[in-house]
Amino acid sequence: MDIGFVGLGNMGFPMAARLLEAGHPLVVFDTRPETVAAAVALGAQAATSPRDVADRSETVLASLPSVQASRDVATGPDGVIGGRRIKRFVDLSTVGAAAAQQIQALLAARGIAMLDSPVSGGVGGAAKGTLALMVSGPRPEYDLVEPVLSQLGTPFFVDTKSGAGQTMKLVNNLLAATALATTCEVVVMGVKAGLDPSVMIDVINAGSGATNASRDKFPKSILPRTFDYGFATGLMVKDVRLYLEEAEALGLPTEVASAVGRLWEQVMNEEGPESDFTSAIKPLEAAAGVVVDGRSDGPATS
Repeated sequence: MDIGFVGLGNMGFPMAARLLEAGHPLVVFDTRPETVAAAVALGAQAATSPRDVADRSETVLASLPSVQASRDVATGPDGVIGGRRIKRFVDLSTVGAAAAQQIQALLAARGIAMLDSPVSGGVGGAAKGTLALMVSGPRPEYDLVEPVLSQLGTPFFVDTKSGAGQTMKLVNNLLAATALATTCEVVVMGVKAGLDPSVMIDVINAGSGATNASRDKFPKSILPRTFDYGFATGLMVKDVRLYLEEAEALGLPTEVASAVGRLWEQVMNEEGPESDFTSAIKPLEAAAGVVVDGRSDGPATS
């Protein structure tokens, strides 16, 4: 299967690299020439636009940072919708159900099938091929691309309804956003009370409070104070906003999600959208007058 890939960012590049390592011919495009050059060095062919990718590939995957970027790549003036060879478009981005359905309808009018397939697992999962892929769309199209998606992680077929994969991803990311924000808040509280943050995380991970935030994000990026997990605060805010929009459109209560959303908006306002999302602990530290430092010589208070 000839494959195109658009979007070689923190998530897209390692996914494209895995496909190349698996022996798939790959045509790639990104707005940054240096990332395209890096992919070409691994064996990819460079394209000049998303439409050029779709002129040369029957299956086009995309990993993009925003709803507008997905719209532009899929249906913009130089988007894949104008490609001569493309038969199916697989969007690995998180754009929300409404946008996915709108993009799907426009592509369908041109005879192009769409699968929305947002992913979870972070940059580490993209590099190791352990992502969870939440896929929705036509089942026959999923069956065709499932071997390709399996190179990236574990695909889950959610539903034939366009946008269902997006809804699943928003549910997942709201839980992830809540777990990280809550874990940051309680660890700051413990440090303020005089507890050792490393001991706290060990106890939490051995007990009923363990989450991916305590098992993975704290040991890797927060306790060592590297704040380099690989996911931007602005992207987390985008995902939480999309969840709130979809839940409110369904007429559902959002008391917890709204509180979580306010916390993440504060993190973005204070740390910036490009900050690593593990920086969520910093505004809490500042308010408490402590520093959560897992290094042996790290300060406990500021």
